[in-house]
Amino acid sequence: MRLKEGFITHETNGEQVMVGTGTTGFAGLVRSNATAAFIVDALKKETTKEEIVAAMTAKYDAPQEVIAQDVERILETLRSINAIAE
Repeated sequence: MRLKEGFITHETNGEQVMVGTGTTGFAGLVRSNATAAFIVDALKKETTKEEIVAAMTAKYDAPQEVIAQDVERILETLRSINAIAE
């Protein structure tokens, strides 16, 4: 899976924002916390949920089960705006 073309991210003042261009069908702005920004950045190349969870587990001091739940929740949000190509 990966972030669909047409979604653009920008980081400013420690916050990541993502917008869809006119071709995405999404007319809005998504503001990401550090966790969501990490996941969106991982989706800029082909990856899997498991690879994202492993990378986050290596970076953050949190139980893998909690990280996996957070990743799934954020992926579902991104799917709801049609931002992920699977």
